[in-house]
Amino acid sequence: MSLKKDSFSSLDKEYMRLAINLAKNQKGLTGVNPSVGCIIVKNKEIISYGVTNFNGRPHAETIALKKSKKKIAGSTVYLTLEPCSHFGKTPPCTTSLIKAKVKKVIYSVEDSDIRSSNKAKKILKLNNVFTKSGLLKYETRKLYKSYNYIKKNKFPYIIGKLACSSDLSILKNKTFITNEYSRRISHLLRYKHQGILTTYKTINADNPKLTCRINGLEKFSPTRIIIDKNLKINLNSYVIKNSTKPKTIIFHNSKNFDKIKILKKRGVKLVVCDMENDNNFDLKKLLKKVFELGIHTLISECGKELTYKMISKKLFKEFYLFQSHKVLNNKHKIKVLDIKKNLSKEFLYKNFVNTYLDKDTLMHYY
Repeated sequence: MSLKKDSFSSLDKEYMRLAINLAKNQKGLTGVNPSVGCIIVKNKEIISYGVTNFNGRPHAETIALKKSKKKIAGSTVYLTLEPCSHFGKTPPCTTSLIKAKVKKVIYSVEDSDIRSSNKAKKILKLNNVFTKSGLLKYETRKLYKSYNYIKKNKFPYIIGKLACSSDLSILKNKTFITNEYSRRISHLLRYKHQGILTTYKTINADNPKLTCRINGLEKFSPTRIIIDKNLKINLNSYVIKNSTKPKTIIFHNSKNFDKIKILKKRGVKLVVCDMENDNNFDLKKLLKKVFELGIHTLISECGKELTYKMISKKLFKEFYLFQSHKVLNNKHKIKVLDIKKNLSKEFLYKNFVNTYLDKDTLMHYY
């Protein structure tokens, strides 16, 4: 039995959109695994659904199969991503689907993980499970943009963020420039990423918490990653006094053994990073180490210097620029017009995000 290329029905599309929405809701919370949505249908009735669990396990298929109160045999399974066919920490989802005696599996896009890529169709068909892919694939590809980048490059997917005044300025202290609505969006961005990148300069100047402070989402605060070559970080700063929840990692090249001892005692993870000829860290090598620590998605909240450097080195895959309606009259303000100009040069697309920020605006570069 075969279907024509355009033979998906309106109901097929409706079920897949539900699966896509499930996956979107969990995106950023599934660790190194992709967020997958699963809908199980029998006799035109949804009998179960699932989405990849927090930190990546169980998979969406496993959850949906286990929680169904009706018999799965003879059903159709809709998946946003090709089901895995390799043995990892859990058995392959293709095996689970075959054992459940499903009749059809329809998935949107192939998995970019080489252990499973383009293998599910053959395995399922050999076991008399009708299989077809490509349903709403253009919508789903956007969902897995970061996942595919990470799999291909073995490097973190990094999003930049900066808040400035209407005259494109920032301050060296923790004075808020944008309003409370913009700050809530910032917390949502933190919630969706495994790590948050900054420098000791930002810590010492602003004493930020770098946590997600939205009721109910506090436990999803990202791991704090701090670049501090000579360990100049203030030991009385909030992130050092509260260094284990969330976890705090400092990349350094210091021989200040007294400070190293204190930081370790407080639960800070210290990672030594080699210096380059200019006596600075090679950012790509440093970020590769971050990836090896299992942190694959990062949001950067740092000052002008590092932000500009990362834009120039094309390390950001997306960028969010919050702009307040305020004009700063402070004589110590720092102009960031050059950052905005560089963003326009480095990114192909940009659009205003309608997030109901009152008088603030939000530009998304991608």
